[in-house]
Amino acid sequence: MLKLLKNLTKKEWIFAIFCIILIIGQVWLELKIPDYMSEITVLVQTEGSKMQDILLNGGYMILCALGSLIFAIGAGYFAAYIASEFSKNTRKQIFDKVQTIDTEEVKTFQTSSLITRTTNDVTQVEILLAMGLQLLVKAPITAIWAITKILNKGWQWSAITGIAVLILLGVITTLMIIVIPRFKIVQKLIDKINGIARENLTGIRVVRAFNAEKYQEDKFDKVNNDLTNLQLFNQKKFSIMMPVMYLIMYGLTLSIYFIGASLIQNSILADKITLFGNMIVFSSYAMQVIMSFLMLAMIFMMIPRAEVSAKRINEVLDTKQKIIPGNLDPITKEKGTVEFKNVSFKYPDADEYVLENISFKVNKGETIAFIGSTGSGKSTLINLVPRFYDATGGEVLIDGINVKDYKPEVLNNKLGYVPQKAVMFAGTVNYNISYGNCGKEITKEKIKEAAKVAQADEFIEKMDDKYETYIAQGGTNISGGQKQRLAIARAIAKEPEIYIFDDSFSALDYKTDATLRKELKNYTKEATSLIVAQRIGTIMQADKIVVLDSGKCVGMGTHKELLNNCEVYREIALSQLSKEELENA
Repeated sequence: MLKLLKNLTKKEWIFAIFCIILIIGQVWLELKIPDYMSEITVLVQTEGSKMQDILLNGGYMILCALGSLIFAIGAGYFAAYIASEFSKNTRKQIFDKVQTIDTEEVKTFQTSSLITRTTNDVTQVEILLAMGLQLLVKAPITAIWAITKILNKGWQWSAITGIAVLILLGVITTLMIIVIPRFKIVQKLIDKINGIARENLTGIRVVRAFNAEKYQEDKFDKVNNDLTNLQLFNQKKFSIMMPVMYLIMYGLTLSIYFIGASLIQNSILADKITLFGNMIVFSSYAMQVIMSFLMLAMIFMMIPRAEVSAKRINEVLDTKQKIIPGNLDPITKEKGTVEFKNVSFKYPDADEYVLENISFKVNKGETIAFIGSTGSGKSTLINLVPRFYDATGGEVLIDGINVKDYKPEVLNNKLGYVPQKAVMFAGTVNYNISYGNCGKEITKEKIKEAAKVAQADEFIEKMDDKYETYIAQGGTNISGGQKQRLAIARAIAKEPEIYIFDDSFSALDYKTDATLRKELKNYTKEATSLIVAQRIGTIMQADKIVVLDSGKCVGMGTHKELLNNCEVYREIALSQLSKEELENA
């Protein structure tokens, strides 16, 4: 928690100081009210007292109450400002951190958990700041100040107040021991609920197609009931606090008056008025002491959950970036070249290599394709170029420079990446095609040209609003083939040196695939293309084809060369096309 508070800005610390000053002023005014009450009590019971004096003390009481209200409003404003600013800045820090950490770490945290940490966990800390800054300062000051004012009013009253405080602290401690361990479980269950809800929304079509609504409902209900029961348990335990508080408060008041009545009865007449005044003042201050400890109890009950949330937030913020960005923006002699030098790769904590000793070079304007069975390492190999992962051994070079040495934005501007699963963002067609910052302006003409090359213009023109048509998050309102074509158009509009197509033509029919590749070849003849594909027809015309099998390169060459000298490639080719089609290709 303290680690997170270091993120407060100078302005917020100044506001915190103002808040503390206002709270001290508020406490002082509140504790002055019993003094005036005692004065009024004495005046009422003393013969010859003037009504003017009683009204004057009453006026002071009203002014103290109004002043305390104004100070409380001011302190509340400053506390709310600090908490909301802290929440805003922390959410931004988490979001920015997730943008920089590598793919493996994102998978470790899980998407649903990262969402919870950015929202619910931050809110828990924000609530503690908003209330805690006031109560945590006010409670001890009030308690100590009130105790100093009643120490000389009677040891009997002090003793009974001390007993009441000890009982209250005992109840609070017991509750905290029971409830605190369950707060961590609560946050994890919220993660699970987010995960299940997200999974259900993402796969809603599959759920309906397999009549799995009841299965999903049962799955959600189990976690939901677990969370509900745990929260009910916590709240039931917390509900004990209110009746115990009232029992202690009213019991203490009754005890003070009972002891006071006994003391007044046994005292001489001259001391009766003083004792009565002391009893009134003591009962008021005793309530202040009890309320102070109750405020502390409320904070101590909020702190554990906020502490759990703060720890979860720090886990994200403290994650070390494994892929360290370079700092080069070099002027290179080579343009559009991609070279792998004895590249090997294995995932963190894995024993076996996914890729082993891969070497090849592709020059500007050439097309290199990668093919192999499922799990052979094609996509993993492609992902080493934009540094989604870093090679475990060997070097990946672009334009003769190791990708690890490039500034991230410089490297990314050289690449036009089309992922295996086309990603669409909530926004218009124009927004999705011109997405990002590639260091150059993407005009509407460029967008239309890119859409035409990607064979996306035919369905875009049929939409009601054409290029201003709204695309839902994830592209749920368009087909898989349309999403792929828009993703390809996005890469084309960027006009990069190097295109990376990670099985980006799989959702297209053969006719569209052939037309798109022909247009793409003409449009990107000055650029280098790296293509991962399952279809032989997609890569037959590539300048170089790399055949992967279990992470190893088992063949490299043109289509015809591989048909003659690579058994793996020949098997893949014959499983898709006849001998006649292959010979005439």
